[in-house]
Amino acid sequence: MTDVTRPQALRYGRAALAVSFFAQGVLFALLVTRIPAIQDRYGISDGLLPVFLAAVPILAGVGSVLTEQLVKRVRPSVVLRWVQPVVGLVLVGLGAGDRMWVAAVTLALFGVCVGGLDASMNMLGVSLQRAWGQSIMLGFHAAYSLGGIVGASLAWSGAHWHFALFSLYGPAVLVLIPLTLTASRWYRDQEPDDGAGGGPVVPYGPEPAGAADRGPGRPSTARPGASSGPQQVVMRMLLPLCLVMAFAYIGDSTVSNWSAKYLQDTLHSSDQLSTVPYAVYMVTTLIGRAVGDQGVRRFGAVTVVRLGTVVAMAGFAVVAVAPGAWVGMLGFTLLGLGLCVIVPQTFAAAGRMFPDASDSAIARLNIFNYVGFLVGSPLVGALGDAWSYRGAMLVPMVLVGATLLYARSFAAGPAGYGVGHERPRTADVG
Repeated sequence: MTDVTRPQALRYGRAALAVSFFAQGVLFALLVTRIPAIQDRYGISDGLLPVFLAAVPILAGVGSVLTEQLVKRVRPSVVLRWVQPVVGLVLVGLGAGDRMWVAAVTLALFGVCVGGLDASMNMLGVSLQRAWGQSIMLGFHAAYSLGGIVGASLAWSGAHWHFALFSLYGPAVLVLIPLTLTASRWYRDQEPDDGAGGGPVVPYGPEPAGAADRGPGRPSTARPGASSGPQQVVMRMLLPLCLVMAFAYIGDSTVSNWSAKYLQDTLHSSDQLSTVPYAVYMVTTLIGRAVGDQGVRRFGAVTVVRLGTVVAMAGFAVVAVAPGAWVGMLGFTLLGLGLCVIVPQTFAAAGRMFPDASDSAIARLNIFNYVGFLVGSPLVGALGDAWSYRGAMLVPMVLVGATLLYARSFAAGPAGYGVGHERPRTADVG
């Protein structure tokens, strides 16, 4: 079945969710790329700044836990529909304030809401992929990467032209909130027969006001098994994917936090050239995710994850031994192409592993996104100071390489998928 012949509800749901991923990429980039300006505006000391930055992923983990409980009562699309505008408004509030307590409150709210946003987006992505019958998860994360590039470009423009934070954040949010609220009319949640059988699907698109907000008494639209299975068994089965998620984000945070410093201090590049590796990393991440779904469909998730892991390890190795800046940038290019496939496929694998409880599995898995982000940067910094930054680059290489030990966790399970991530060609999806 081609994309054109799939039900309109699925195609609209896919496009709408891609808009949400794109918007989240923009919003997150607008925050992280303007951390120095936020620090200056609020007078946050260098000693206190790490506390503020660490609080964001910690509270995002809390938000993911809360979302797991919330989606037992309302659909993930409801959470996503309303939490994404809140993230935008919180960002505007951060740009408008000038007192320390405002920074503390807005960054705390941003963390909690981002946790709910990431969890609900990936819940919808996994259930939509199941109904689609082919790998499309990497495409959603490609939209996120594109949003990150747009957000970083806007932030660069704001810094170049000396825009105040409110002048930067306000117009961006003024565009993104109506865009995501409009797209949310076509979000599509999981249906009881979204599994292997390829039964009919019912969109959670435009519907009567208040219908999407029904609580525990709503009819058969509730997703089955949202809390099924002993908690210990679920976590034990999910643990390999949790470790893969954490290791992937340790690798990602190493690039985002240390690439510029590494190029300038260790490889002796110019100040301008040191800003290039992360931009190259983001572009190659976008490219890898844009074509990655085709690779999964053709060769299967296990092969793609293994290849991505090997490429990422090669990237860290090249960075560690690079004699100069240009070879170092080659290493960061390889890192973008390798790491980009791991996180989306980890979410997809959790959905296959727990087809009747994917929302809970994804919410728990999403916590390890923030664990990796929280651990990665301090780990590399401490090793770099105590040992050497070249040697420090080998540690995330080894951790990411552990994904090879767990690659079989990405295999297609009994959920009805055929070769790779596709259902058999004879199945009529939708």
